[in-house]
Amino acid sequence: MGKRLWVERNKDGSWDAFSDDGAHIKFGKGKGVFTPGDLVKIALAGCAALSSQFAIEHTLGEGKGARIVVDGQYDPEGDAFTSFDEQVVVDATDANLSDEDAEKLKERVTRHIDKGCTVKHTYVQETPVRMNVTVRR
Repeated sequence: MGKRLWVERNKDGSWDAFSDDGAHIKFGKGKGVFTPGDLVKIALAGCAALSSQFAIEHTLGEGKGARIVVDGQYDPEGDAFTSFDEQVVVDATDANLSDEDAEKLKERVTRHIDKGCTVKHTYVQETPVRMNVTVRR
């Protein structure tokens, strides 16, 4: 089983998400907070970032990383994302990489994300969601 997470409603209508290990994020539908749909895209981008970090730092040095932008095609009729577009941009302008080294880095980053990104693996397969509703009285 994974890490236990939960959400709680705030008086202002926003929500807070928590984890057993102390992580916290605010979300909702208003201005200045992420929507649940945003969090889906953030999960995909964050997973790619963490999965690619070793390959990028190994080539470019500690503290280097990628800028990852995710957009999703949304179907309002089905109320679901039908696909995602993920752009991974590695700034290697200071590294003076040859074309061959740049291509090798691109391949390594792709392999690391394809192998290590749990979120991507989850999104590309059908993932059942079991739900249980309890009303405490």
